Parts: sequence; structure tokens; C-alpha cells
Amino acid sequence: MAEQRHIKRGSRIVFSVFIGIMLIYLIYFLPLPYYIFMPGTAEVIRPMVEVKQPVGEEKGSLMLTTVRVSDATVFGYLASYIQPFEERHKKQELLRNNESESEYTQRQEVVMQSSQASAIQAAYNKLKIPYKISKDGVILQQVYKDFSANNVLQAGDYIVTADNKPVETKEDLLNALKGKKAGEKVSIGYKRKGVIKTQDIELKVLPDDGTGGPQRAGLGVVPADLRSIKAESENQQVSIKAGDIGGPSAGLMFSLEIYNNLAAGDITKGYKIAGTGTIDEKGNVGVIGGIQFKIVAADKAGAEIFFAPKDYNVNGQSVPNYSDAKKRAEEIHTKMKIVPVGTMDDALNYLASLSPKKG
Repeated sequence: MAEQRHIKRGSRIVFSVFIGIMLIYLIYFLPLPYYIFMPGTAEVIRPMVEVKQPVGEEKGSLMLTTVRVSDATVFGYLASYIQPFEERHKKQELLRNNESESEYTQRQEVVMQSSQASAIQAAYNKLKIPYKISKDGVILQQVYKDFSANNVLQAGDYIVTADNKPVETKEDLLNALKGKKAGEKVSIGYKRKGVIKTQDIELKVLPDDGTGGPQRAGLGVVPADLRSIKAESENQQVSIKAGDIGGPSAGLMFSLEIYNNLAAGDITKGYKIAGTGTIDEKGNVGVIGGIQFKIVAADKAGAEIFFAPKDYNVNGQSVPNYSDAKKRAEEIHTKMKIVPVGTMDDALNYLASLSPKKG
């Protein structure tokens, strides 16, 4: 009897330990279909931008700002309700239709590369520096799961040929597939990790794109053109190495840093300047997401000035950025000056109006 009680007690202990481990896993490690958004970092851009022969010395600093996004667990989800400045968002709010998380990451990398090219163009155009646009190939951001291409291709692959015709742009790929029907096979040459392979892939009717146009057959991929900007003078060539930072929102701050490297003088005048906003080659600044988190990150980093994209009105609806930034700045009682900008010139003109910082 004593031995049986000992066995039962041991079994209860083992069962209790097992239940405890399962509870710990469920609470701390089981992922939920949510992301937790929170303030990220404010990163000094100077080390990320390389110029053959920079013109001036930077006494202050220009900083890009980030949003930290983490997978939600039960513990993290509940904790986000009491942690200041944390928000919960369903993963599907960020992901495109049937897009995987790895494809989303790839898309952010592509968008960042495009943003960097636009930032270089904007600075070159402002400084009237001659340059050329180099075509760097076609990269895949997404491969639809219910297409034959999904058995061959993956996000991050480069398409190099289609039916033995070279592919340098998305337009080249579309032209190679034009007029083909569902069920036909196309020979696709693709590059992955430096290795080029060729595979016949069957086409399928593409999903309705909502434009009302005729249905057409395709691979079921989302391609993107990659490009780089080459200055005619090697001494003015710019390259950007931003590590694992993704997305387009650092465009404005990159363009200001590039400008400060290539123009006489120092636009920072000794101030710590943070900001955010997309930019196009003409210097127009666009709105971004998560600016309320970036304000907190910039304040923690000691920024004195924050450039926020101005609010826009699209189809009668307000798309806020500056107003959200201003509201969060008031909530945290920061001394940081929030400056609305619609163009790169707006930021440069504001900095030009400042007196050099003393001390």
C-alpha cells in the first residue's frame, strides 16, 4: 500500500510539473495572431551613410526613428494593456492578402531599398548633382500559395529570364507573359543566393485586380524593380547601409543626411534632430505609420527637433501624422520641437532659420 501511495504521489508530481510546463509555454511562448507595437529606437544616421569625399563636419546629429514590433504571446498581449505606449494589432492588418510573415519582411526590405534610392535622388536633385539610374533586376516580394510557381519560387528570388528573354524590369516580365493562356508553361530563369536555375512553370488565371479589366494568366507573383543611383562623379557617390531596418519611413532623414554630407556647411548647427517620413525623388514627404511611437523613441534619445510629415487630406479624409505626433508629444511633456514638413525644402528652410546651438 505504501508503495502504491508513493507511485500515485510521484505520478501526481509528474503530472503537475507537466501541466506547469504547458501553462508556462501557453502564457509566455505560444504566439497569438497579433503584433505588439511599441517605441523603437532613434538611430544616428551618419554611420549608415557613406560618401567618397564628404564636404562638411556634422556638429549635431540627424536620426531616423523606428517602431518595435514583436509577436504577441498571452503574457505580452495582457501586459500591453498596462505598459505605456504599447498597442495591439492583428497581423492581418499588416499582411497583404495571403502574404506570409517572411514575405512581409522581404517586402519591407525591398521598400527600404527603394526608399534609399529615392532619398539619394532627392538629395542629388536638390544639389544639382548629375547621376544615372541603374537597373538592378526584378525581385519577388510574394508568391501566391495556390499557384504552381509556389513550388519553385520564393520571396527574395530574382527573375532573370522568361522564355529565354532577359528580364531587367517588371515590364519585361509582363511583356514575356502577355498573350499567354492558363495552362501554358513558361521557362523562368531565377537567381537565389547567387545561383541561377531554370524551371518550366505553369500559368494560372490571376485574381481579379479590381480594375475591371480582362482576366489574364500569370505566374502568381508580386515582383518589384530594384534600382540604384550612380553619381557621375565617383567622389559624390553615396551608399547606405542601414542593417536590418526596413520600411520606407527613413527616406526624409536619409536625404537630409546625404545633403549634409555633400553640401557646404552643417545643417544640424549642433542640434540633435530626429524625424520620419517617406520621400520621393522630387523631395515630397509622405505620411507613415506609427509616428506616436517614434516620438517617444526620439524623446528618449534626447532629440531637440522632430520632423513629422504634415497631415494630408485624401478623398475628403484626413491622414494624420503631424497632429498625432503633436498629441503624443504633449502627452509625454517633451521639450522637443515638433515641426511639420511636406517637402525636403521645408525641413532645410526650418534648419536654415535656426541660430547655431551654443555650448
